[in-house]
Amino acid sequence: MTGAAAIIIALVQLVLFVLLAPVLIGVIRQVRARLEGRAGSGIWQPWLDVRKLLSKNPVRAADSSWMLAAGPVTLLVSSLLLCALLPLVGTLPLPLIPSDLFVIVSVMLIGVVALALVGLDAGTAFGGMGSSRHMTVAALVEPTLLLAVYALSIPAGTSTLSLIVETRLANPAVIISPVSLLAMVALAIAIMAETSRLPVDNPSTHLELTMLHEAMVLEASGRDLAWLELGSWLKLAALLGLLSNLIVPWGIATDFSVLGVLVGVGTVTVKILLLGVVLSAGEVFLAKARLFRVPELLAGSFALGLLAVTASYLVA
Repeated sequence: MTGAAAIIIALVQLVLFVLLAPVLIGVIRQVRARLEGRAGSGIWQPWLDVRKLLSKNPVRAADSSWMLAAGPVTLLVSSLLLCALLPLVGTLPLPLIPSDLFVIVSVMLIGVVALALVGLDAGTAFGGMGSSRHMTVAALVEPTLLLAVYALSIPAGTSTLSLIVETRLANPAVIISPVSLLAMVALAIAIMAETSRLPVDNPSTHLELTMLHEAMVLEASGRDLAWLELGSWLKLAALLGLLSNLIVPWGIATDFSVLGVLVGVGTVTVKILLLGVVLSAGEVFLAKARLFRVPELLAGSFALGLLAVTASYLVA
């Protein structure tokens, strides 16, 4: 029964986040537009863009390989796996694939590599430049993600994310501890870098000197571009959902019931949209960091994660 309940919650999370991710991007863009004095295109515009792209056949270069077709689907599948494995609506773990820290980071890395290969496949200067920068950032971000969540796992005694959330729900004092605060700051910086947000990347520009994510998807079109965009949006929504549940774990379903699942759906939706508003408002006042300053920022987040791990052992 527990395994069936976990599968049902995973399916609910998949459906919810496929519907929610474009809305989150629309809210982020709309809030930023309003703060900058523009009207904005509305929160439903990303959905309209995806629907339009899905109706178009992709145009691929004659010398491109199968990777240009397989890469977008791989990124989308890895993002969907994240949405199913992370404790977002409920904390019931799947019976075969646990929501273990190392499993989650490995799934994320599959999408990172797939996106980089898409950028390299067309053989353009922009794609190669974006993929090179993307992998450099990824090499600095993944250790920070591991350290930050590992620091949170020490009080729980496990690296399973669902059990970490349950521990923080049962013992709220852990949430405001110095270890937790250091780890949360490190995790927030790593998520901004992993999802190509400011100050690491500017998702609203196509200037050569500032592009990371956009440079890799310039050669994609039609359905390929739809899968790439939707996969990236799903990853952002899933990671923001994880961050929100680690900061404010209340509302997540710890057992299976219709009411509990409905409450979990409502609370995680509100948390993610609020974090999206905070993220977009913060980006208005941020400028993109120079490429050679990005490693310094990520090294700082790594240091915070390392301090959190060290402090967790000292406190314990």
